[in-house]
This record gives sequence, C-alpha cells and structure tokens, in this order.
Amino acid sequence: MKRIRVLVVDDSVVIRKLISDGLAKDPAIEICGAAANGRIALQKIPQCNPDLLTMDIEMPDLDGIETVRELRKTYPRLPVIMVSTLTERGASATLAALSAGASDYVTKPANVGALTEGAKRIQEELIPKIKSLCRYSDGAPPASTPLMLPRPAAAHDPPAVLAIGCSTGGPNALAELIPQLPGNLPVPVVIVQHMPPLFTRMLAERLNTNSKLNVVEAAEGMRVEPGMVLIAPGNYHMILTRKGAAVVVALNQDPQENSCRPAVDVLFRSVACVYGGASLGIILTGMGQDGLRGCEWIREAGGQVLVQDEASSVVWGMPGFVAKAGLADQVLPLDSIAPEALRRITLDAAWAKTALAQVLAGGR
Repeated sequence: MKRIRVLVVDDSVVIRKLISDGLAKDPAIEICGAAANGRIALQKIPQCNPDLLTMDIEMPDLDGIETVRELRKTYPRLPVIMVSTLTERGASATLAALSAGASDYVTKPANVGALTEGAKRIQEELIPKIKSLCRYSDGAPPASTPLMLPRPAAAHDPPAVLAIGCSTGGPNALAELIPQLPGNLPVPVVIVQHMPPLFTRMLAERLNTNSKLNVVEAAEGMRVEPGMVLIAPGNYHMILTRKGAAVVVALNQDPQENSCRPAVDVLFRSVACVYGGASLGIILTGMGQDGLRGCEWIREAGGQVLVQDEASSVVWGMPGFVAKAGLADQVLPLDSIAPEALRRITLDAAWAKTALAQVLAGGR
C-alpha cells in the first residue's frame, strides 16, 4: 500500500520531533516534511505533496487558523488535523480552526515536559485519525457485513426527542444543523459529540450564539425540556432518566464505551428506555462505530433513525456502520437532515399532547 505522506507544522522543535518520530513508527505513514509556521508550510505543500497536514495553532508569522483559511483557497480537500493544548484558549482556537476548514484535532500536553503523554496521544489518537481521514486500508479483505436495506416505511409515534451523535467533522455538522431548527421546536435535543472537557462547553457556547434554541453543556439534574439543546460534557457519559413527571440529565464516569466518554451508545440506550417509540436518533459524521448499538436500541423500542450520507460526511464511519446494518430509516445529505427531522416531528400537530404526555406519564 502507498504510505500516507504527512507534513508536520509546529513552531516548537521538540513537538515537531515528537510528532514526526511518533508517526514514523507506523509503517503506513511517511513524514514528507516539516515547517515552523504556516507560511513555510504553504510554500512546502507543492514540493512535498502531502496527503495530510498536522497543524499547530499558535505560531509566529502565520498561525494555524489563518494558515487553514489560506490553504482552503487552493486545497479545499487536503485533510488538516489541528494540534492544540487542552486549555480554554486552546479549545476556543481549535473550534475556530474547525470553522475555518480544519478536518479534525488532537490535543497535546500544555508543556513540553509531558513528552510521554504526548507520545501516547500520537499512538492512540493521531494515527487512527490520520488513517481514517486518508481512508487508509492495510490491504486486508473487508468485513463480510452486507449492505442491508432500510426497513419499509411504517407508521411511527411522532418523535418527542432528537438524540444526535457525532465525532470527526461533528462540530461543523452541528453548526449547520442546529441553526436550522426553529426557536419554538416542540422537542428537546440531546447531543454527544466526542470532545474533551472545556471543548464541549465552548462548542455549546458557539452553537448557542448562532442558534434560535438555547444550547448549553448539560449538567447533573438538568431538566430535559422542549426547545433545549443539551450537549454531553467532555469525560462524562450523559444519560436521561425519569424524575417524577420530568425527564432529567444524569452524568457519570463509568468505563468508556467504544473507547469514548461521552459515548453515543450510552445516551441512545437511555433515550430508548425513556422515550421508547417516540425517539428519533440522528448519527452524523464521525470515525468508529459508536452509536451502532444505541441505534439498535432505538429501533427495537420502535423509534426512528436518520444518518448522514457518505458524500457530506468528513468520515463515514459512525453513520456508515448504522446504514450498513440496515438500521437507518433514511440516509440523507447533511442539509436535508434537519428538514426531515422537523417533518417527522410535525406530522401530527397534536403530538405534544399525546407523545410527550405519555412519555412523562411513563406510558412509553
């Protein structure tokens, strides 16, 4: 197999070496060059012909965000993974870089002394993301999973909740989908986006600024109400549970599922248990298969599932697994998902007095 050519961009000599040496240990990856700032990186791209760039955010002359903006003018599809610090400033800058066109991100230690931790993240996080974004195959035959057809259209309970799961490419997908939802949306929205602490709060704040709905990072005991968008906080699983006549959020740090915390499967299981057939699960772009089992729970409970199509996904991992398992009621481009969700919610104008009332009364 052709190796993945990576251009490493970072103003720190230590971090450049850490990333380059860590990536070079994988036989699928070749380091084709390095650059100390964005301006040098832009000059090297035609010379190195990389398949992907790793990009620091804070650099002299031309920082990572501006570099991504410039790069996208000429190379709209070249994958870029931002390498940021796990700080509030780093989280804000990372989200800005993703909005500018970066493909994904990984975090690095806030100080160069924590090199062991940095090396571990390269092996566990950066290499899988590089291979996923570059659609690398090791030549092994594909798994014998048939592409199953979705079930025939059937009568459903109108959804009383939207549950969304996403990962790689998710922040930008959410930035397109959530603002399409009206301010008087008659159902709550609950979201798992694979992100660390701080990042999820900053994501909620950014979405809230551009949305008609109230978007917040979820907190323990928070009521799940129509018109609210609740995002699971980094490093915590989010589940929905009944408390009297209300549905509330519970957070925990139980073991990771699918190597994730928060995990989509955890949220979707609880949604299926609380809302039953009035559940609508939505799986957006992301690597891995988190959400697959959760969608099985929703379907088994009589609920519905929509997934993002391959053409509009940054990585068709999470939605692809659900679609290939035959669990999707529809596979749609990103810009069609919110309208379709709204169509399903509003098919029955009296849904709020029926579906939601029965959910809260324990009838689902």
